[in-house]
Amino acid sequence: MSQATPIVFVVDDDVSVRESLEMLIRCEGWQPETYAAASEFLARPRVQTPSCLILDVSLPGLNGLDLQKQVATERTEMPIIFITGHGDVPMTVRAMKAGAQEFLTKPFSDDVLLAAIRQALERSRIALGREMEIQSLKHRFASLTGRERQVMALVASGKPNKVVGSELGISEITVKAHRGRVMEKMNADSIADLVKMAGKLRLTRASEVAAPMA
Repeated sequence: MSQATPIVFVVDDDVSVRESLEMLIRCEGWQPETYAAASEFLARPRVQTPSCLILDVSLPGLNGLDLQKQVATERTEMPIIFITGHGDVPMTVRAMKAGAQEFLTKPFSDDVLLAAIRQALERSRIALGREMEIQSLKHRFASLTGRERQVMALVASGKPNKVVGSELGISEITVKAHRGRVMEKMNADSIADLVKMAGKLRLTRASEVAAPMA
């Protein structure tokens, strides 16, 4: 992901705007993709590359603010930069409250837009990194047995081996053995690491991660 060329999407029904932005984006070393309508953009599969969306407010069919709602739900890692020729305060407030990176009124300078794009792409890169980390944690967690998941939840909650064993009805030695396998499978260097992982996975009580077993 880190070596992939960032993609800057543009959705604007003005062909002259699309062409000028495409040239500007390409000159910065990013990959431009332009669309005349929201429906065309939505037909594009989600990318696992740092990206952002430059979006005109007024579009045929689905307008920019409505498209923003879908992007916020389906492509959370993609910041939006709004551009418009006739923005007003309520429109700007609505877009920003919904999470827009920036709201620019035409005409705006190239430098202002490029600065907004850089910030948006950095936000996207961080969001994708977090998503990949969570997916990796979920994959490792899925490799644990039911009992190991229970032990992980209890150990990560701060309970000593003796208490974990008492709650699960197993010996302290067995708890230690399970804990060792959990540390290995989760690639945790310390209990502190395991606690952080459990927090990211939102583990709580052992009863919520696996059914009781021997």
